[in-house]
Amino acid sequence: MKIKFLLIASAFLSFTACKTPLNIAKVSPEKNISLSKDLPEAQNFKDFIEPYKQEVEGKMNTKISHTAVDLNKQGDNSNLGNLLADYTFEGADDWAKKNGIPAGVDAAVINVGGIRSSIGAGDILTKHVYEVMPFENEVVIVKMKGSDLQELFDYYLKTQKNNPVSHLYIETDNDKVIKGLVKGKEVIETQDYYIATSDYLALGGDNMAFFGKGEVISTGLRLRDLFLDKFKANPEITAPKDIRLNFKNKKNRTDG
Repeated sequence: MKIKFLLIASAFLSFTACKTPLNIAKVSPEKNISLSKDLPEAQNFKDFIEPYKQEVEGKMNTKISHTAVDLNKQGDNSNLGNLLADYTFEGADDWAKKNGIPAGVDAAVINVGGIRSSIGAGDILTKHVYEVMPFENEVVIVKMKGSDLQELFDYYLKTQKNNPVSHLYIETDNDKVIKGLVKGKEVIETQDYYIATSDYLALGGDNMAFFGKGEVISTGLRLRDLFLDKFKANPEITAPKDIRLNFKNKKNRTDG
């Protein structure tokens, strides 16, 4: 069926410093077009985009890794959350060592709300990573004093939320932080620590105001691109099983 396209002319108005009076020459009402699923496709447009569509679908359905178990974000130490936190740590650590931070980063913190999907057992395709991380967030490194890390531990005490961490161990019991370790060691208040996270969290997202005490270092790395590279580099995923967040006597669950 031949499709008629209605052309609507728009007038752009220019305002000058002398404020020339506005003159409207003519207003002509036109017939509305109702949009619905029954509106015929423009075949020439469909033919034009088809090769691009096939190329994108081909890339999205490309196998990049495999997992023998379901990867999900449920629970205080979810396997997908911890895996992505580790990938964030590894990517930031590698960047840091190449860009003036010889010792690399000390830990990583991401938010469970930023993980938008799970990955079922079987082949992991490119599209699965896009579904898990649809945002364009950047990996950043926040330089913080050890004395300011107490606010990070207090955040987890207050929220008891399962925001994934890497190279951190946080143990709470009722209204106290029992233990807060970085790379298995007690925090030294006068020492500088480098924490990898996302630009969203570094700017106070998810109420992580404690990052505001530090100095934000941009890496230019995109979280999703980093995750894609990490999955490609690991043809068979080994899901983390270690305990990183230990909320004893937890009353209210706030899993993402």
